[in-house]
Amino acid sequence: MRLVSFLVIAFIASFGFSQDMKTGFQFLEQGNYIKARDFFEEVLQEYPDNKTARLCYGRALGLSGKTVEAKSLFIELQKDYPTDFEVALNYAESLLWNKDFTEAESVYEDLVRQDSTSFPAILGYANTLSNLKKYDNALIYVNNALDLQPENQNAAISKKYMQLGKASQQITNEQVDDAIITLESNLKLFPKDADTQNALANAYIAQKNYDQAATTYGLMADSLSLLTGQSLVAHLLKKDKLALQYAVEGSAFAKAKFQQDSVQHKETLLAANERYIQALIWNNKYPEAREVIATTEAACGVSNRLDALKATLGMYTGTFAKSISYYRAILEKDSTSFDGNLGIANAYRAQGNLDLARDYALKTLDFYPNQPDARALLAALKNGLAPVVNTVGSYTSDNGNNEAYAAGINAVIPFSDRFRSVFNYSYRTTENTGNGSMAYNTNASVGAHYRVHNNTWVESTLGFVKANADQNDYTDVNGSVFVKSRPWALQYLEVGYSRELQNFNADLIDEKIFMNNYSLNYNMGTNINLGWYTGLMHTQQTDSNSRNLLFTSLYYTFTKSPALKGGVNYQYLSYKDQVPTLYFSPSKYQAVEVFADLSGTNGNWTYSANAAGGYQFIEDQKATTLYRLEGNLSYAISERFQAGAYGKYSNTASATAAGFEFMELGVKLRWQILEGPLFQF
Repeated sequence: MRLVSFLVIAFIASFGFSQDMKTGFQFLEQGNYIKARDFFEEVLQEYPDNKTARLCYGRALGLSGKTVEAKSLFIELQKDYPTDFEVALNYAESLLWNKDFTEAESVYEDLVRQDSTSFPAILGYANTLSNLKKYDNALIYVNNALDLQPENQNAAISKKYMQLGKASQQITNEQVDDAIITLESNLKLFPKDADTQNALANAYIAQKNYDQAATTYGLMADSLSLLTGQSLVAHLLKKDKLALQYAVEGSAFAKAKFQQDSVQHKETLLAANERYIQALIWNNKYPEAREVIATTEAACGVSNRLDALKATLGMYTGTFAKSISYYRAILEKDSTSFDGNLGIANAYRAQGNLDLARDYALKTLDFYPNQPDARALLAALKNGLAPVVNTVGSYTSDNGNNEAYAAGINAVIPFSDRFRSVFNYSYRTTENTGNGSMAYNTNASVGAHYRVHNNTWVESTLGFVKANADQNDYTDVNGSVFVKSRPWALQYLEVGYSRELQNFNADLIDEKIFMNNYSLNYNMGTNINLGWYTGLMHTQQTDSNSRNLLFTSLYYTFTKSPALKGGVNYQYLSYKDQVPTLYFSPSKYQAVEVFADLSGTNGNWTYSANAAGGYQFIEDQKATTLYRLEGNLSYAISERFQAGAYGKYSNTASATAAGFEFMELGVKLRWQILEGPLFQF
């Protein structure tokens, strides 16, 4: 809340000052505090014990920014005049200048007890309580002050900011309806007040009542506030192009005012361009955002707000280390900065440095208790480290008369933010209804995932597979080891080895063919919505055959919410030996397809769908069409329990044989066992 200087100079007349000091009093009344300071400093050289001059000099010191010196002066005055009420009032105000609010509370409480009709004492007490966020009591005393002087503007403005502070506190405590009532009462006292209208719009945003927020912004007389507010609401409504349109208008409006008077309108230009830069970032116009940041900095100078925008740009472009450096620069200037503390917490989380993300989220809550975004981040960190169990059940069939039923469970138990253990178990039964062959196989494994540095993980599993088929019963080992990393911005790399049983149907299980897969997967993202994924795999099989596989996909992201992307896939497959009677093993197989992928959330529902179609080329045969369809749908029954179902349909030949058609249906459950981690976090 803005602190208003409430102690008027008029009381000084009661000290019987000489005419010689009239010039100094005028300086104080006009707000020329440096001139007043210099004036009374000269007076004190001649009259060092003059109480009036000492009081006025103390006020001039404090109001010109030298608050510590002013406080020291009033302490000395109190020693000389221990029972003087006016001296005590000035000392109390010096405590406010120095933000010693707890000490000021007891001093003002005593002053009000001495004189319950003293306007400056009552208003000072109200302002002190407000700074301590004791808004209900502050409003009681500011109303008492207004009863004494109904027309006093200082008291009225204090009441306005007290109600704004109370509303902010109510929003933080998730009492949004009460906050709206508080702000509406403020508007009755201050019709069309921009601060109150802006706070009311923010309350509607916290309520996710975006239409009402837009209406509130639309009522604002200030064109810039209207445009920047409407831009924010458009973004929240996922209309980023409209958000940019409003932001462009706001920037043009501010630029025109800036050119008229560059000194007066720097803050206006900064506020407008802040929203303009945000809107450019929302619309993936990153080079333009950098350019506007540079021109704004040249016009308005370096500021925390511009550093925060640079950091935001880094978050969107995946350069998290740069974002962290900008947030650190903010915190060096202001250790209590909300943008700095919560921003760096999010940046560390994105970088994979979870312990530092937690530390800064907690710091944010220390400075801003109960802040919803900081609480949500801390909850997300804890949820991500909580033990989780996933189960799946499925049914598959194909046009080769193969049917299979499978069930599996996967448990992930983190023991620290760097180390987690994994347990997997699955059971599958498959039958060929044409020839009557049947087989069963069980897989069980334990694993460990270790975060080496930030977003670089080593993941390994070791277990066994037990199979029962018509001719063979056997037990063997399986396992994997992978290194997964994000080596550069928007890049993902995975290198690893895995051993698994060829278990698509009963006949293959009977053959006891294990595959030793050596794989490399690389995804390259860009800031222009293009992406390129490539997967390479070489497989050595225990039947002495080997396989090489290449899959590459060039894709474009059309929208972010819901996420819609599409592109072109190419696949190349070759086997050293051709054994068509056992499994699909061409010397050369190629496929080209176009695809579309949609995913998103709507309330408690999460969904995804994928469709692809194209041509496949087997050996030197004529091309045939291929298509794939897949859909997933899940529902969050509670914050810790989700249930879902999925389906797949494909005629891709590489699955087992030419002319093949395959279908799978399944159900999934996810249960977060605990509210948070097993360990202290």
